[in-house]
Amino acid sequence: MYTDPIADYLTRVRNAIKANHRVVEIPASNIKKEITKVLFEKGYITNYKFEDQESQGIIKVALKYHPITKVPAIRTITRASKPGLRKYAGVSTMPRVLNGLGIAILSTSKGVMTDKEAKQLNVGGEVLCYVY
Repeated sequence: MYTDPIADYLTRVRNAIKANHRVVEIPASNIKKEITKVLFEKGYITNYKFEDQESQGIIKVALKYHPITKVPAIRTITRASKPGLRKYAGVSTMPRVLNGLGIAILSTSKGVMTDKEAKQLNVGGEVLCYVY
């Protein structure tokens, strides 16, 4: 059993990108599904599919690569808030990832969203990860 399921999710995606896999399978949870939806909306993954045949279910994520150079869309994906040290950000202290080129995924009271969406809705929350 692992203590940080979000870090496990990010590590599986990171390892699949380094191995040049097209699809990665991840055990499902509600927060992982929401993170996957944000990654899809922002164009970091090609597609995703939720399969709920088991008790837990599986998320199948199709990773995105440049068609000619084969460079992955996700260059870096890192965990910000950990179980031992949670990181929260208010509207005024929202993190800027790669000077605005990357995204920070936050868990707010209005759901899981990017840092820019949270600023527009004027809400803060827990900074889950940074993607660029």
